[in-house]
Amino acid sequence: MASSVDVHVRICGQEIIKYDLEIKALVQDIRDCPGPQSSLTELNSEVKEKFNKLRLRIQDLEQMAREQDRETERQAIQAETESQRRQMMSNQTAWRKANLACKLAMDNMEKDELLHGDNHSIRQRKATKESLVETSSDITESLMSISRMMAEQVKQSEDTIGTLATSSRTVQETNEEFKSMTGTIHLGRKLILKYNRRELTDKLLIFLALALFFATVLYILKKRLFPFI
Repeated sequence: MASSVDVHVRICGQEIIKYDLEIKALVQDIRDCPGPQSSLTELNSEVKEKFNKLRLRIQDLEQMAREQDRETERQAIQAETESQRRQMMSNQTAWRKANLACKLAMDNMEKDELLHGDNHSIRQRKATKESLVETSSDITESLMSISRMMAEQVKQSEDTIGTLATSSRTVQETNEEFKSMTGTIHLGRKLILKYNRRELTDKLLIFLALALFFATVLYILKKRLFPFI
């Protein structure tokens, strides 16, 4: 029967996959978008919203990995987290390329309209170009945010490795102390056995001495009380 943690990890993974597919579909829509500017702006807003949700779910998955008690489960969830983070960065790159492709297509349309003297359309395309520049800036900022998040994760991993190294040294020192204590206990056991054997020998000698003493007393009494026997 799956634990509550496994269920939460599975649900989180399913949501991450859902957001990933939605982002890919939106990026393709941006790449194919012929305009107008309002449609492109709306598509980019939806992509930003999906990326924010995806980033939060990846952070949730990362937190679940840190809360695991078993090392194997923690490493498995961390590996999945890194894979999803790389996929998110790939989607960020695809998003930026889609906007650049859309910009190129609109530039070509602007050139065609320039040849036909459509000033109104030219002004509209220029506004679209400015919006694309702004969108590109937002994407760059989002990529920088992801880079900072990955840098923090690397630092946390380094701290974890340092903690594990310290724990390993402590375990090794404790093992050496146990070995020393084992030697002391073994020596004490030998001494106790030696003393037990000596005590048994002493008791036997005392018993023989007492027996000899009583035998001597009985012999003397016999000779004095019954001299003719």
